[in-house]
Amino acid sequence: MDRFDTLIIGGGPAGLIAAIRASSLGQSTAILEKNASLGEKLLLSGKGRCNFTNGEDDINAFISRYGENGKFLYSAFSKFGPRETMVFFANIGVAMVEERGRRIFPKEGGSQKVLDRLLLECKKNGVKIFRSTPVKSLKVKNGHIDYIITGNDEVTAAKYIIATGGKSYPRTGSTGDGYRFAQQAGHTITELYPALVPIRTAETWPKLASGCNLRNVRLHVFLDGKEVAERFGEMEFTNFGVSGPIVMELSSHVPDWKGELIFSLDLKPSLTHEILTERVKREIEKLKGQGRFFRVVRTLVPKEMVRLMLELGDIPHDKPVEYISDEEIAEFVSLMKDIRMTVNGLWGFNNAVVTRGGVSLKEIDPATMKSKLCDNLYFAGEVLDLNGPSGGFNLQVCWSTGYIAGSVND
Repeated sequence: MDRFDTLIIGGGPAGLIAAIRASSLGQSTAILEKNASLGEKLLLSGKGRCNFTNGEDDINAFISRYGENGKFLYSAFSKFGPRETMVFFANIGVAMVEERGRRIFPKEGGSQKVLDRLLLECKKNGVKIFRSTPVKSLKVKNGHIDYIITGNDEVTAAKYIIATGGKSYPRTGSTGDGYRFAQQAGHTITELYPALVPIRTAETWPKLASGCNLRNVRLHVFLDGKEVAERFGEMEFTNFGVSGPIVMELSSHVPDWKGELIFSLDLKPSLTHEILTERVKREIEKLKGQGRFFRVVRTLVPKEMVRLMLELGDIPHDKPVEYISDEEIAEFVSLMKDIRMTVNGLWGFNNAVVTRGGVSLKEIDPATMKSKLCDNLYFAGEVLDLNGPSGGFNLQVCWSTGYIAGSVND
């Protein structure tokens, strides 16, 4: 039976940085990874570019992005927060660049560069990596893990870290195993939902503009007729509803909104009804005697969305512009400022970036990531009940909690 000081289940970002930290402190360290290769989900981060943290300087503002559970991160961030993360990656050879929204990316090489550097550090530190080695179960007795059973053997350690990820992108290996292991140790798992995921609508017409990416639009959210949220930025239509940055951020809140949930899309949020009306009238004036209504629509929305707007509006596409009434113009302007969609649920975990829910934070020491129920068990990364918006916030949870879980013996 192999024995280590620190044994980590899961070779994603949290597991890798935990291994680097533990091994740098002289701990004999091993990673058990059920896939043939490590970091498969990390390679998908930022569409392969790896938005690995965020440059927000105000730590309170940073932590607020995680909602009510964010306060759990104060201790971890005080020891290894975004600044320390950037120093760490610079020291292992990952140059970085800051982009819109203070998103931090590798200057070159993307996700593969980040993964390669992490694996190189593991190799330098003598971390033993067991690939294609799924864990079957933990053997827990009187609040202590005696050993774990893998597909091939039994392995024991002084300390165990569960860093298996959540349930999002299960094709990368994140199939929720860590929740089962946590329950074997007596832990509570909060309700699980896909987060940062596209949203389905009851209406089928979004497919008419599927793939159309809209910029600088505003999305208002109404719950039982009362506005509860709004977002400004980019979104897109899909075959089943809507997606894009502002939609995916809102998706994390959808499970909390019980009732009739309506999205109202404003295509021209910088223009008032009056100004937009005047613009439409100017376009009509230009085309008098030589144009039909669909040509006006082409000047107002992306070409991929023309068919959809004609479908939703009441003006025939081939109506000569000189015959369009003021009432018809007013109705079309109102449509552009208020396209209504009924939320009909979330896409599943297969399309989710992260998981909302996980191991209850009430049962974990935030200063060490140690279980309060099992004296040699620790947690790191997405398996915890922590999730944030896109922009580097979720990978930062992995880096911070992984580092802390691996460094409690220093």
